[in-house]
Amino acid sequence: MMGHRGCRLDVTYPEIAEMQTRAIMEAAIEVAAEKGYNIVPEIMVPLVGEKKELKYVKDIIVATADKVKEEKSSDIRYHVGTMIEIPRAALLADEIAEEAEFFSFGTNDLTQMTFGFSRDDAGKFLDAYYQNKIYESDPFARLDQNGVGKLVQMASKLGRGTRPDLKLGICGEHGGDPSTIDFCQRVGLNYVSCSPFRVPIARLAAAQAALNNK
Repeated sequence: MMGHRGCRLDVTYPEIAEMQTRAIMEAAIEVAAEKGYNIVPEIMVPLVGEKKELKYVKDIIVATADKVKEEKSSDIRYHVGTMIEIPRAALLADEIAEEAEFFSFGTNDLTQMTFGFSRDDAGKFLDAYYQNKIYESDPFARLDQNGVGKLVQMASKLGRGTRPDLKLGICGEHGGDPSTIDFCQRVGLNYVSCSPFRVPIARLAAAQAALNNK
């Protein structure tokens, strides 16, 4: 799970970033032309842990996207951002925000790497932790606000210190948990994302959080 994936594939195989960027931009331009929608693609680079790593991939994205715009005679706007899912990225968020227009906190992997757990086998021993009151809940279902949450809060503050208009959100099953949504509202995140079946709960929790944290 922590190996050769995400932006690491783009560094070793730049053609993947080119292919995916072209697919995103061509689809957005075509749908905008056919349906009249005002589409602004947000291209997100996953598993970034270093500013230079993001810049390398971003340069490929921008060159490809601008080439597609020229080919299609389009003036469509787009944004490039990153997933914050490695603790190092949270610690260096002020530097990473120099290249990223938005952050999406990948809380599944951020939890995994902060705890040093693997989602593949954590279920084999976590029950004993609940029984012995070491952890009160599954950290993969409810955000650990003391540890992982502190990284989210730190990265949000650092990122907006560099780029005040930085758009922030979380992506993962935590996005459907009411206590996590309340935390996101207090920290100042713009949105949460979760799987479709959790959306009704997330919408209700987001409304309650907005009322409770005026």
